[in-house]
Amino acid sequence: MYARVAAFKGEAGMEPAMADRAVEAIRGQVEANWDSPPEGLESAKELLVLVDREGGNGLGITLFETEDDMRRGDEALNAMSPPDPETTGRRSDVNFFEVVLRKQR
Repeated sequence: MYARVAAFKGEAGMEPAMADRAVEAIRGQVEANWDSPPEGLESAKELLVLVDREGGNGLGITLFETEDDMRRGDEALNAMSPPDPETTGRRSDVNFFEVVLRKQR
């Protein structure tokens, strides 16, 4: 399994209402497209969105079965932009990882 990890930078100490709007914007975009994803994201297996409300930062972790799927997904995600960068923050970094351990309870 492979992971694409995108970091988003917002304003430190953002107001709770602004953080809630960012979360809702991201949730709305994902929910609207999850069952019928854009081309290149059909093979995405799982998505985690992490938010640091106090620091105004976030991470989007998308899991793919193969490295090729991850590369295709990266191209598709790079062509997209966050719902509203002023609300959700701007993408500041993208990294790629091989998932060597994944445990769930």
